[in-house]
Amino acid sequence: MKKIYTLAALILLLITGNCFSQVELVPPDNSVYGYLQRMQTMEIITGYNQANIPLSREVIAGFLKTVKSKENKITSTDRKLLKDYDVEFQYELYGNLKNSAALFKEIRDIVSDKKQKYLYDYNDSNATLFLDALGGISQRGSDGDSIGNNSILLGELGFRVRGTLYNSVGYYLRASNGQKLSGDSNDVNFARNTDPKLYAQYKFQYERRNFDTFDGYLRYRTSQNWLALTVGRNPVYQGFGFIDRLFLSHNTTPFDFIKIDLAYKAVSYSFLYGSLRGDSLGRPLDAKNLATHRLDVQFSDIFRMGFFESVTIANSPFSFTFLNPISFLTSAELNKSSQAGDNNVNNSIMGLDMMIIPVRKLALQVSFLLDDFEFSTLFEDNAKITNKFGYQAGLLWTDAFTVPNLDLKCEYTKLDPFVYTHVSNKTMYTNWGLHLGHHLDPNSDEIAFRLNYDVTNRINFNVLYQHQRSATGIEYDSLGRVEINYGGEIYNATGYSYSDPEFLKGNRIDRDIITALASWQFIRQFYIELRYVQRFINNIYQSRKFSDDYYFATFRIDY
Repeated sequence: MKKIYTLAALILLLITGNCFSQVELVPPDNSVYGYLQRMQTMEIITGYNQANIPLSREVIAGFLKTVKSKENKITSTDRKLLKDYDVEFQYELYGNLKNSAALFKEIRDIVSDKKQKYLYDYNDSNATLFLDALGGISQRGSDGDSIGNNSILLGELGFRVRGTLYNSVGYYLRASNGQKLSGDSNDVNFARNTDPKLYAQYKFQYERRNFDTFDGYLRYRTSQNWLALTVGRNPVYQGFGFIDRLFLSHNTTPFDFIKIDLAYKAVSYSFLYGSLRGDSLGRPLDAKNLATHRLDVQFSDIFRMGFFESVTIANSPFSFTFLNPISFLTSAELNKSSQAGDNNVNNSIMGLDMMIIPVRKLALQVSFLLDDFEFSTLFEDNAKITNKFGYQAGLLWTDAFTVPNLDLKCEYTKLDPFVYTHVSNKTMYTNWGLHLGHHLDPNSDEIAFRLNYDVTNRINFNVLYQHQRSATGIEYDSLGRVEINYGGEIYNATGYSYSDPEFLKGNRIDRDIITALASWQFIRQFYIELRYVQRFINNIYQSRKFSDDYYFATFRIDY
């Protein structure tokens, strides 16, 4: 039997020796990333880097090809999932669309469960084009002490067009328009506060009815994939966190940027310069930008390490100082020329992270973040005033408790007071007021556990438990001046330089949060998704306890 599998793998490699170039990126919320992370932990694939995504369709297809050559080593559910991805990425794998159906060509396959469906598809030796329809309807509600009783029905329609030109330039555009179908003004507030996509919508905030979103970019990459240049708007995640990331995470909405990616063998490097939405204690800023560098080194198949640095820049729409892709951003910040009286306004962050797979089916990651580095005070007792730290450690256990396709993730995160903030209140590490990094506010820690179970290739259950401890609050003197800031508010660092807070000192709040998710793809590209959140909040400083719960029930089509 092993000889048959080996022969089949060799034939597959001969047939699919080269993946067909599709330069456009796979959105970070695609389930294939979790699948590849699982395959990496099971030592089915090597070279996958979950600390810097999204990846291109051709790169994803390359990993899937490796999995296919070793499918005798994976579970039956993983093989079924692989067949689903085999259809989804068929053009990248085989260079044909035999298992696809375009509505404008074959209306009879509109609900086919075996084919990847598009509104329209086109391919020749120089170009590809894929046009998709997106749509959904979502009923959302809540009941609780602090969140109130709410009920809102949202509908959304949109499209996505993507493709590659001359095997080198990828293009992508996703746009959608949504509308409140039922609900009042309070329900709109609830929807915004529980969904980052809606929170970053002035139109939805003020009109209380409509919202629209888009992602779009052009991406060029060289034939050997050693250089890629992306210009546009798209989510970018960086960091090894299994549940959440310290550096760039899913907690905010996409922003506009230019990004350069370099790669040679075991070393890869990324530079990003982007535009953020910002304010200073509610006052809009003329400009707020972000520059980041990330260097990743794969020392072996089981050990990878990364270095990250960023600077958040206020009131300077364009800066050659930070546009330099080969520099040390912290030094650049310290040695920059004056910026119209806003010296010391920029916020520098750096960090290290690493991931190791000590044994098959177990991965460990450690991340460390340093905010506003100043070496002269690094080892002094008051170093926390000028050097603020974030820590994270986590593990991923695939086939946990010997149950096939059950993954367990555990993660502890600690953020010192004032992490992600800055004394100027202009360069908080946020976009639209939402965290660019971890979802925790500063002066907090969290222990989190997540169970993910693929019941079948089309049914998934996911449960997340989080225990959080936080301290916040600002005290004022008789003249209304800040006397002490406990460093627990990401949007307000007033008094930072003289407050000298201690970890978890201030107005103490504990939270226990349970999030349950269920997804059923009952027909290919037709989904029913349920999300339920239960929050228990203990305001220790007030001796008061609250409980809230809310839910999303969503039907969506990705056609």
